[in-house]
Amino acid sequence: MVASTKEAAMEHSVVGGQGELSQRQVLSKIWNLAFPAIIEQFLVTLVGMADMIMVGRLGASAIAAVGLSNQPIFTANAIFSAISIGSTALLARLMGARDIKFANKAARQSLILAVITASVLMLGVFAFAPAIIHFMQAEPDVAPLAITYARIVGVSLVFSLTNLILNGVLRGAGDMRTPMRVNTVANLINVVFNYLLIFGVGPFPELGVAGAAYATLLAHLVAFCMVLSVFFSGKFVLHFRKDQSYRPDWGIIKRILNVGLPASIEQLIMRVGMMLYARTVSGLGTVAYAAHQVAINSEGITFTPGIGFSMASTTLVGQSLGAGLPERAKRFGIASRRLAMLTMGTLGLLLFFFPAQILGFYTNDAEVIEQGIVCLRIIALVQPLMGATFVMMGSLRGAGDTRFVMLVTMLGIWGGRLGAAYLFVKHFDLGLAGAWLAMAADHLVRASIASWRFHQGGWQQAKV
Repeated sequence: MVASTKEAAMEHSVVGGQGELSQRQVLSKIWNLAFPAIIEQFLVTLVGMADMIMVGRLGASAIAAVGLSNQPIFTANAIFSAISIGSTALLARLMGARDIKFANKAARQSLILAVITASVLMLGVFAFAPAIIHFMQAEPDVAPLAITYARIVGVSLVFSLTNLILNGVLRGAGDMRTPMRVNTVANLINVVFNYLLIFGVGPFPELGVAGAAYATLLAHLVAFCMVLSVFFSGKFVLHFRKDQSYRPDWGIIKRILNVGLPASIEQLIMRVGMMLYARTVSGLGTVAYAAHQVAINSEGITFTPGIGFSMASTTLVGQSLGAGLPERAKRFGIASRRLAMLTMGTLGLLLFFFPAQILGFYTNDAEVIEQGIVCLRIIALVQPLMGATFVMMGSLRGAGDTRFVMLVTMLGIWGGRLGAAYLFVKHFDLGLAGAWLAMAADHLVRASIASWRFHQGGWQQAKV
């Protein structure tokens, strides 16, 4: 549909021309990119909520098993941020500079890296699942369920993580709608087969927690096939062909990893910190961890605007810098932050005033609900800060300033969240409420430092 021309790049570059943009145009461009991403994240979150609601009917042990086994999966995802974030930032710069030929080469190199590293991770998670779950201090009634879930979902990594990388390529090029469509279909499949396989409806076996894992595996496989078909269809400005070279190009890979490796370390720091944080919470007992898990799942719906505006800002900042427009990049970042803070703050009111009703969708356990209410009311108060965290970090990543983002994450997760959790839970004996106060401290630290960096402007000189 689109040839490799500068005109094609102009068509798919979303930052506009060289002239000054009005505030209305800035907001319009942000919204045009953010809306599909918000819808996509909203559907992903709804599926996660539906998963947890269905698993929650199996009891507190099942909830804890899924929550604990997802921690190593999330940690594995951290490694892929090296490719995903590096690819998004590089593709955004290339599209802003209207270099379609090189952008296509970079997309193919992202695919090669994704398949190789995802295969290695898949084998690692499958082999070491028992050791990881044991490290997470799973209770005896939780561990067997968690190991089974982790191994099945671990097999899906080769599909889910390659899909993640290729969606990052599309977003860097300004295409938010294709990832939305792909993930919408995959999420619907996930929900339907969750119901069929968890509870054993009709001819399907009743597999419980394992059924939820198999549904996830199927959904990721479908998404993988769909996104590959998009690239091989030749209907998008970025495309793959069978006659193209798929040998590693170390020059392009180096450019991707130059941005991506600090991002990978950042995500690894975050996920290891999250694992240790979850380990602290799991030490409070199965009921407390179940309450923690359903509260995390409940607040996920408020994340969607922040993540959507963050994705939009990543693309717009990167493309603006590629087009040689640093001041426009700054305007996009600041306007995206305001929109994220406003929408997340508004949604936070639901968490504060209706926590029992929200938690009641997940479980009938009165003790789990009682502890979860405190968690949701604490986190409701810092929703605007979380919006600022998402967008400022996303903006800096889009600029390629991933080394600074890595330092911010280290301070927030290890200094704010883990340090405060140890203090509040171990020394002040505040229990689960103390752990969630520590989460609030983390977002205060990251939002403040990332916002300072963005206004200071050092990110505008980052090389990609």
